[in-house]
Formats: sequence, C-alpha cells, structure tokens
Amino acid sequence: MGRGYSTEEIRKKLILTLAASKTGMSGVEISEKMNVNRITMGKYLKVFAVEGLLRQKNIGNITLWFLEPGQESYNFPDDYFKITPKYLNYLLKGSEDQVYSLIRNCLHSGATVNRLILEAILPAINSVKNLYDDGKIGTSEQNLLRTTISKSLQIFNQLQVDLDPKKNVVVISSDTQSLLFSEAASSAYHSDGWNVSHLGDMSSVINVLFDLDFQKLIGKVWKQKPGILIVVVFSQTDEGLNFFADAINPIKEKSGKHMKLALCGSTSKKTKIDSDLFSEKFEDILQWSQTVSENMK
Repeated sequence: MGRGYSTEEIRKKLILTLAASKTGMSGVEISEKMNVNRITMGKYLKVFAVEGLLRQKNIGNITLWFLEPGQESYNFPDDYFKITPKYLNYLLKGSEDQVYSLIRNCLHSGATVNRLILEAILPAINSVKNLYDDGKIGTSEQNLLRTTISKSLQIFNQLQVDLDPKKNVVVISSDTQSLLFSEAASSAYHSDGWNVSHLGDMSSVINVLFDLDFQKLIGKVWKQKPGILIVVVFSQTDEGLNFFADAINPIKEKSGKHMKLALCGSTSKKTKIDSDLFSEKFEDILQWSQTVSENMK
C-alpha cells in the first residue's frame, strides 16, 4: 500500500489487519503488513487512536496497537441495515464501550449522523420503552439504557461542524419520555449546521409564567434575529403539546414570519393545535425544517 491511498482506505485496511491479531501488532509490523512508510503509518496510528479506533499498550520499548471493541469495516449506505440490531444488542448487553465504539466506527466509515439516528438511535429508544412497558425491564435498567443512548448522542454533538448563523432552533421536551427524542433532534440539527438551544425536559416549568420566561430566552438566543428560528416541541401527551403551543404562539406572532413552531407527538383525532407543522414522525420535522430554511434564503 503506497502513496495515493485515502485515509478511509488506510483505515479499512488497518481494521482488517488488526482484526486478525489477538495479541496486537507493533507499528513496524503494521507498516510492513500494509506496505506503508513507517513514519507515515505512525502518524496515522496516532490519529486513529485519538478518534477512538485504536488503543495502545506499551511493553518495554515496544508499543502494541489493538482495535477498540466493536471495530470493523463498513461500507455505507449499504451497511446501515447491520447497525440497527448491533447497536441494540450492545446496548441491552450493557456493553457501553462497544456501543460508543460502534457509533464512532460508523462515523469514521462514512455514515451520516442523521441516518445513524434514524437507523439505530430511534429504534433503540422505542425498543427500550417497549421492554419497560411489557415489564421485561425495571425502572433502574430503563434509566441506565436511556443514559447510554444519551451518551451516544453526545458523540454526535462533539463533532466539529460549520454553524450557519441564519439557522437557529430551540428544542423542548414536555416530559421525561420525550427527552431522548429531543436530544436526538438536537444532535441531528447540530450536524446540519443549526445553532441549537436544547432546553431538555421542561415539564417542571409548565405554569403561567413560562411565556414570559421563554420570551426572555428568545431575546438572548436570537438577539439580532438573523435568518430563521424554529421552536420544536416533543411531547407524549395532548396536554404538553397544547400548553407549549398556547404559550409560544403569541411570541411567534410578535416575532414575525421568521419564527416557526413545530410539534412532534401523537394526539387524538379531535385535538386541534395551532402550529406551523404537526407530525408524529421525527424525520418529518427535520425535513420540514430544512425546507423552511432553504425557502428563507
């Protein structure tokens, strides 16, 4: 393997090379096996270690390199179907390191944040809820699994992206059960270059003073009113959706056409809530937001 190969090609070759070694390999062994200059290979090994692909173990004057758990070579978009069961399997087994390594490995292999959220994170959130509702796991285990999912989403938030000052979003969860969905949305927006203000679970602030408090916040996060501001509310109940819609709509009307309200949840057919978009589908909210942003340009 010589000059002209991309970092991605070297990464895939390295995964295959180290996957066959249970005792680790030195940098010299790796460079010879892959036919890459030793100095160049040494630089790649250090970069991949920072990314979480590799770990090293020093034995005397020799440094041995190992793959982190859960690392293998993927080809996206063809391999997205493999990630859904693998992520859930690692999650339910309590293998946190493998959960996080899988996410990082997918990102290194060319997966997009939005597809990983749709293909792995959201199905896992729903699976954990179903297991709890069916009495197969208790509250403690449910909270542990939800925490691991939340930490997975934090990996996406650590990615460096170019933020567009004209794309602003405030994300709200009206209850605890909607929190992970709001976190997932925040990560998806961040990856698409939105300036995200994630307020988390706001169930404790459902009171008559919320509209005044929220208006002050809008004045800070959207001070010069550049571009667009979308407020997205996730809720499992009609009450939550109704409350936040009633509180936010008057503020939206005062702020002009560049402020929008989107609601995500399920309601009874008779319920009518005023908003710019209402959908039960997570992906609809993201797609609509992108469309609105493009139309504002």
